[in-house]
Amino acid sequence: MVKKESPACGGDGRRPCDRREPDYMRICDLKEKEVINICDGERLGYVEDVEFDLCTGRITHIIVPGPCKFFGVLGREEEFVIEICNICKIGCDLILVEVNLDKVRKKCC
Repeated sequence: MVKKESPACGGDGRRPCDRREPDYMRICDLKEKEVINICDGERLGYVEDVEFDLCTGRITHIIVPGPCKFFGVLGREEEFVIEICNICKIGCDLILVEVNLDKVRKKCC
């Protein structure tokens, strides 16, 4: 019996994003992923920026814009500054985090 391969798969039965990729990602790729808090299932938004340690060059936090004020006309008051250690999984199109929103909510500068 011959196994039929799905055109959406890469021939090995896995979706293209499931294939073993190099262990790195560009920041522009990170910005295309939606951030979801697994504690309550809330969609926090998309990565807007990152913070990194100047000595080590490693990313320490991802920054997700907070909710808009007055229908988005007046900008934003807050942002979510999420430590890298709080990221549970980075998938094809989303990032799962486990955070207490009160602790990661910061006032915008």
